[in-house]
Amino acid sequence: MSALASSTGRARIGVRTLRTDRWWLPPLMTFLGLTAFVVYGLVRTFMNQWYWVPEHNYLAPFFSPCLSAACVPGSSHFGQPFPDLGWLVPPPIFVLPFVLGFRLTCYYYRKAYYRAFWASPPACAVGEPHGRYTGESRFPLIMQNAHRYFFYAAMLVAAVLTYDTAIAFKGTDGGVGAGLGTLLMVVNVVLLWAYTLSCHSCRHLVGGRLNHFSKHPVRYWLWTKITWLNGKHMLLAWCSLASVALVDLYVMLVAGGFISDLRLVN
Repeated sequence: MSALASSTGRARIGVRTLRTDRWWLPPLMTFLGLTAFVVYGLVRTFMNQWYWVPEHNYLAPFFSPCLSAACVPGSSHFGQPFPDLGWLVPPPIFVLPFVLGFRLTCYYYRKAYYRAFWASPPACAVGEPHGRYTGESRFPLIMQNAHRYFFYAAMLVAAVLTYDTAIAFKGTDGGVGAGLGTLLMVVNVVLLWAYTLSCHSCRHLVGGRLNHFSKHPVRYWLWTKITWLNGKHMLLAWCSLASVALVDLYVMLVAGGFISDLRLVN
């Protein structure tokens, strides 16, 4: 026992892993899910059409906020500070880098795509094919430390999407209206706020650097709630990712005339 306790170094085994379960399935599903979202996002971004439904005030989340002079009339709720730079620079290009930056540097997504795309490592107790490990101390992975700054940008985008959802409740006759698209947008912003607020950076911002929680009861209460959300960060990451794609797809289908919005209240 003393010899085992004092041994150093990693176990030397001749196989990649001793696991007999289907350890490769979770990283494979992650790979397929993230790849599908990236492909859809690229297609939608450079499609550059069918993102605004004027009669229902539906704006696709991939194009919100629409800040380019190339945006269709009525879709720019916050002005058009950027010029029309042609098909190579569609309107989402001005906002998506900040949204993607938040997700790419997210602690959960790091683990997800490190395993699924880089096999570093592919799963727990499974050897990786890389010859050495440098962590996140070198370029480009050292840029992961910018996560806390992307968090502020993500908060702003979530606020903009909340505004988009609020104006979607405007009815065709000037009163209150709602359709299936409105409900989907509500679910989307709830999931986005839950995912954003469950972020580790938000948890640290609220309760970090406090030596005595008893002296800060309000921040402690907020910290406990965000800590509870943080435990569901992985679930919220996937649900919010799926909801963004679903709402964007729904708005595209309505804007393109492929389907009609199911109106609940006109």
